[in-house]
Amino acid sequence: MSRTARLARLPLGFAGRAALGLGKKVTGFAEEVISDKVQQRTAEQLFSVLGQLKGGAMKLGQALSVFEAALPEHLAAPYRAALTKLQDAAPPLPAATVHRVLAEELGPRWRGRFSEFDDKPAAAASIGQVHRGVWKDGREVAVKVQYPGAGDALVSDLKQLGRLSALFRVLQPGIDVKPLIEELKSRVVEELDYTLEAKSQRAFAKAYDGDSEILVPKVVAGSSRVLVTEWADGVPLAEVIASGDQAERDHAGRLMSTLHFSGPARAGLLHADPHPGNFRMAEDGRLIVLDFGAVARLPKGLPAPIGSLVTLALRGDAEAVFAGLRDEGFIPRDSRLEPQVVLDFLLPMLAPIAEDEFRFSREWLRAEATRLSNPKGPGYALSRQLNLPPSYLLIHRVTMGSIGVLCQLEAQAAWREVLDRWLPGFEAE
Repeated sequence: MSRTARLARLPLGFAGRAALGLGKKVTGFAEEVISDKVQQRTAEQLFSVLGQLKGGAMKLGQALSVFEAALPEHLAAPYRAALTKLQDAAPPLPAATVHRVLAEELGPRWRGRFSEFDDKPAAAASIGQVHRGVWKDGREVAVKVQYPGAGDALVSDLKQLGRLSALFRVLQPGIDVKPLIEELKSRVVEELDYTLEAKSQRAFAKAYDGDSEILVPKVVAGSSRVLVTEWADGVPLAEVIASGDQAERDHAGRLMSTLHFSGPARAGLLHADPHPGNFRMAEDGRLIVLDFGAVARLPKGLPAPIGSLVTLALRGDAEAVFAGLRDEGFIPRDSRLEPQVVLDFLLPMLAPIAEDEFRFSREWLRAEATRLSNPKGPGYALSRQLNLPPSYLLIHRVTMGSIGVLCQLEAQAAWREVLDRWLPGFEAE
């Protein structure tokens, strides 16, 4: 069966099981439409189809998996099991194919650069898989090998998935998939070039060299389709989410937040792929950060207006917040919105830093998702009158993804302290 046919089968199978429900008007979350059994079967088929595709479908599944915390629990459970599998699972390449890519990229005598190389992949990603080896100098290494034809597959899958956005709107209510797909498409060329990823990883590794909280494996060698880095053992963040105790989840969450806000300040880069498959917890308590194919280049750090506007909002200065948002392009110049109404709309989003400590939770995220996505609510109407300037698009998407992971962790910490240290323009009270 062709890739396009496999993708096409997904909405047809869903429609066949939920034809009666799809006749109803969907205005909020999907409990009116989809029974628990249909949810379970659709989740299984979702993984079956997306999991077979090494390109854009899997990448989209990874991106969406961090948002499952926004769904009501009885709907989220079957999707959590299916989507989180996409974070580390994909059909492996045959060893002969792996050897061919290594020969093309590292030379016909590539084996001489390793003292050991394991043909069985240790992990898989959306456009490549990782093998474990030992470099000729004795260092344990991770060898990321890109799938042949990954570029064409990625573009093809994303084009097809763009046509299926209505299906994902039912599976993940309140999340507009189209902008996410467009952003993924815009990054295709960059993510396919492992030399660019190596450059980003070197910048992060240098910035966090010797850090007591964050570990970035150093780059050993590479080419456009092969990347060799030092190996770093740790517990997958998905395991911490599933079975870690509260202290472990709090610790992991605080380090995730620290990476998010400190990366632009220290490396001039924002790690832009915050799904759990890209993180491990080392035995010494450090956060191991993997996969630097997606980054936002911020040589001057995060935009200072973010910190200053958050500070003004927490102080209740509605007029100054309104003026600042208008200057940055979030509010149209001719807007007739009332400043206090805008501030009241924003403050619930700032709850995590309005308190000395805050626990992220699925319940909080669901409440916010409902507030912002219910067409009958005032939050939805107001959000339609605001803009998201292009320069803030990726920062916004990564921040939302990171919040999704913090809610999966249900992590509690003094988040305001992290911002006070790393966010330009922010002043804690």
